[in-house]
Formats: sequence, structure tokens, C-alpha cells
Amino acid sequence: MTWILAIGGTDSSGGAGLSRDTAMAAALGVSVRPVVTAVTVQTNEAVLAVHPCPAQSVADQVRAALATPPRPGAVKIGMLGSAAVAEALGAVLPAGLPIVLDPVLKASSGGTLMAADGFGALLRRAALVTPNLAELEVLSGVPGSPEAQAAALLALGVRAVLVKGGHGTGAESTDLLFTPDGPPLAFAAPRLAVSKRGTGCSLATAIACHLAKGSSLQAACRNGKEDVHRWLRR
Repeated sequence: MTWILAIGGTDSSGGAGLSRDTAMAAALGVSVRPVVTAVTVQTNEAVLAVHPCPAQSVADQVRAALATPPRPGAVKIGMLGSAAVAEALGAVLPAGLPIVLDPVLKASSGGTLMAADGFGALLRRAALVTPNLAELEVLSGVPGSPEAQAAALLALGVRAVLVKGGHGTGAESTDLLFTPDGPPLAFAAPRLAVSKRGTGCSLATAIACHLAKGSSLQAACRNGKEDVHRWLRR
């Protein structure tokens, strides 16, 4: 069975993190081997505490997950919590695996989970980075339009950026895929009058699942957007 390596935090409310990763992957017929970076104590309204895992423990979990063949089809990275964990992952993850990095800086229920400068070389290792509008501004350090901010990340060596439009306005929620190869591609869906936590986790995981099944990056982003939209409608 196709599987992905899902790296992130636990969420005691079940609304985000590895719980959401596993649920989305299961819906797409993909299994998950989880690597825990932190145990968070949170409800739907607030982060009450964060207990990070040591970087060595995270690296050891990755080695153990990879010890049994076959190799994963892709890697999804969510909450890291520290630059030390990001550095450890950069050292332990094998070359050649497509990585989808959801740069979690804050929890939807509140609370800072990662410093913007903590991702280091992982940003350039990833096949795709999936910031929302607020994360894009912080990561790029550039004021202005999403186009200028995404261009700044690409200039740093980031391979592709999918800017999520869920926090925007308008009748449609439009995600924009930026690569060095040409103009951005838009993936739009009607904006729904629902509010759910874990949408970022779900999207990055769905994209990783489609990459693991052999889809191109463009197709994986398009299909992942449709998967999340179906989940929100339900």
C-alpha cells in the first residue's frame, strides 16, 4: 500500500496535526507512518501548552519509520517547533523524496508554534511549500502582494510555493502555485461559509498523497484542493 511519512505535532482536540493528516490520507487510500515533533495541549479555542520532542528523538523516529521497506511515496511536514528539529530532519531525510512543507507558525486556535527563521534548508529541500497569506508575508519578509512575496521565496531557492487563499476574501477561495518556470497557476473553489481547523494540514497531506501516487505537482495541487473542498462541504 502507498504510504507517506507525516511529521508534525499531536493535537488533543483532534482538529489538526497528525490526527488530521491520518484522516485525510485514509480517505485517499494512503497509509501514514507518523513522526511526532511535539505534543500540544489544545482545544478548539486555545493552545494551553506545547511539549516539544527533542531533535534526536524526532530523527530516531524517522529512521525507525524508514527501516521497513518500501520507501514512502512522499513526506508531509507540518509543525516542527524548533530550528533544531528542522536541522535534524534535513540531515536524516533521504534525498529524492518529495517533501510537502506546511510552514506552521501559529495554531488556528492561537499560540506561536515556530519562529519564521527556523526552517533553514528545509525550505529549499521541499518540493512544495504551502503558506497561507499571513505565513507568506512572514516567511518572505517582503511587504506587498502575494506575487512579490512568492517571488522572494523562489529567489531564495524555494522550488515551488502554493499560496493558500482560504484567509482571503471574495466569492472564491483561490490557491496560487508559483514556480520558477512561468506564471502562477490558479486553483479556485467557491468559498464556503464554514470554519474548520486543520484545513492547512489536510491540504498539504492530500497533495503529498497525490505525489506519492505519481501525480505531477500541478495535478497534486489541483486534486488536493478538490479533496479539501469536499471535506469542508461535508
